[in-house]
Amino acid sequence: MTGNLSRRGMIVAGAATGLAGAAAALTRPAVAVAERRGGGTAFTHVTVIDPASGRVLPDVTVLVRGDSIVDVGRQVRLDGATEVDLRGKFVIPGLADMHTHAQAEGIDTGLYIANGVTTVREMAGSPLATDWRDRIEAGSLLGPRFTVGSRMIDGTPTIWNPEWVDIVQVSDPATARAAVREEIARGADFIKVYSRVPRDAYRALAAEAHRYDIPFVGHCPDVVPLEEAADLGQASIEHLFWTPFETSTKEAWIRAEIQRIRLGLGEYSGWFAALHPLEWTAAHTYSPVKARHLHGKLARRRIRQVPTLAMHRGLDFARTVDMNDPRNKYLPASALGSQELARQEFYLKDRAPSEDAEWAAMFDFRLRTVRQLHEAGVPLMTGTDTGTVAVWPGFSVHDELELLVAAGLSPMATLHASTAEPAAFLGVRTGRVAADHAADLAILDANPLHDIRNTQKLAGVVVRGRYVDAEERVRILAEVERVAAAMPADAVAAECPCHGG
Repeated sequence: MTGNLSRRGMIVAGAATGLAGAAAALTRPAVAVAERRGGGTAFTHVTVIDPASGRVLPDVTVLVRGDSIVDVGRQVRLDGATEVDLRGKFVIPGLADMHTHAQAEGIDTGLYIANGVTTVREMAGSPLATDWRDRIEAGSLLGPRFTVGSRMIDGTPTIWNPEWVDIVQVSDPATARAAVREEIARGADFIKVYSRVPRDAYRALAAEAHRYDIPFVGHCPDVVPLEEAADLGQASIEHLFWTPFETSTKEAWIRAEIQRIRLGLGEYSGWFAALHPLEWTAAHTYSPVKARHLHGKLARRRIRQVPTLAMHRGLDFARTVDMNDPRNKYLPASALGSQELARQEFYLKDRAPSEDAEWAAMFDFRLRTVRQLHEAGVPLMTGTDTGTVAVWPGFSVHDELELLVAAGLSPMATLHASTAEPAAFLGVRTGRVAADHAADLAILDANPLHDIRNTQKLAGVVVRGRYVDAEERVRILAEVERVAAAMPADAVAAECPCHGG
């Protein structure tokens, strides 16, 4: 996506409506410690884990000046830098959430920073995320680096209710090309494709995106084979709904059934009901030969897969998922209510209890699919689909890391999926603990290579060179909790325009 991060447009109507309540602790200018103190910050006696190179460097110094890492090593001249002794601690690059949907002012940005998430990709053209991005870049808001996509482009009729979501509907090549041009004019960093785009419209959208040199990402439309999407240059595939179809010996039958699906405006629960039996069939007619062919093409073309396992877990275990998680205290009551509404009206409305075992088995199949994609060399990136059931900004990136390890990735490979791979995809200087890279770091109390859950043991965060120590991190979380509790229960919550409500 190199070259597209400079696109900036005015704040426009989008899918998310922000909740009131700014957190004062989060709106301090993000002035780097180096600029305040003059000589930068030297993080000394720390073990560096750099997933891009696979190297582990014990007892080194990481010297930060401004928003950049100046040097990493054992013989680093401090030249007046403020020393922070990190003896016994570990430094990794800041983490990335590559599939998010903005929810609330005073909530998301603080939770990302408090969880060591320094890179975020907003997937539905939210004006709230655009505003955050601009304020963060201006230095008036502490938060991660945002890349903001277009409004979602879906077919006609969309399975979304347009009264809930600002969505673009296309029906043919001409409307698809026009939609791409309009979203570019609105300042999108990339084009977001959705599930029901017709095949001819999708091909036109891809051609128009290439014409204007802007990436297109998102869902693989139901009627478009994943291999075709790869050939047309879709840069990333979100979720795991479509991946099994081309690894099935009954692919031709599945494709014919997909062509028969007819859904009206706003029939999202109907989409889940129609797709699940086809997923189930594909899982039970899996062909290793077909999988090697598909995965090999995705790997050769460097098509990134964003599995969003955290979202799939909430979907596949919708009847039994814990809706009283302690992390709920960081979300306003309206957002939690919207999650419950989505669980009932989208996930469970057309699902009989007798089908629950099938859905649970599908999650195991998804984990195996992720392992196979990784083993084939398909680049993976962490994404959570914030706004969906049992997903929390920032916190759920750590859930995603756990799930990737459960799928069979090593902790180092899992960290790569949340640091170096997103940086390479976005074409930015983040994702490494190395000289001449952005000073976006997470400081941990324990080694994540021994247990990936140690990424949750945060001792501090560095974002754009600004050091957020353990005490400030606690204050940020407390402020988010306060803001969430103060929001009225009837506030309008922004929900996930992928699978929310």
